[in-house]
Amino acid sequence: MIGGLPHTKDPATETHKQNNRLFKSTLKSTAYERMSNTKLTYVTDEMLASKGVWGPSRSSYPITDTDIRRWAMATHYPKHPPRIYWDTEYASTTKYQSIIAPPDFNPFAWSLERPAALAPGLAGRRPDGKSLTGMNGGQTDTYGVPMRPGDVISARSRLIGWEEREGRLGHTLYVRTEIEWRNQNDELVKTRISISVRY
Repeated sequence: MIGGLPHTKDPATETHKQNNRLFKSTLKSTAYERMSNTKLTYVTDEMLASKGVWGPSRSSYPITDTDIRRWAMATHYPKHPPRIYWDTEYASTTKYQSIIAPPDFNPFAWSLERPAALAPGLAGRRPDGKSLTGMNGGQTDTYGVPMRPGDVISARSRLIGWEEREGRLGHTLYVRTEIEWRNQNDELVKTRISISVRY
């Protein structure tokens, strides 16, 4: 009471307070909607631009029968490697008509120059610009024609896709790349699909 009279609320003041509360509530709701609609992503502009685009090609030294024999001996040790990998006379009687390399033979193992590292932007990036932690998510190889002595293998790679999802490591980016090997006759030797896990 004021001066013995009951206090009455000013309708205009109350309306202003209600409008103010409604305005603040609307601001909070709008901000929440913006946060909800902004999906967290580690995908970069570089990835979007490079998807499906083959990178530069590099070539191996010519494969020799000695390269193949040594590789077979090392990978089959202590067992004797199959004759198709080292016995020229025997190999000439097979459907291949010459020795061939084991499927896992790597003609780039003795290269003086190593392939360039993947550009940072193609490996994903946090919104704050910090680098992601990465690990190998596995790979699948598909083989074409076998490698033989005298072959020169060319290799190229490309980014073929990605997927993002939440997991025990938090928000995680799965990047798929493809590596392709061809011989001097443009015959497909091998393709490898690799998955890189980034979080």
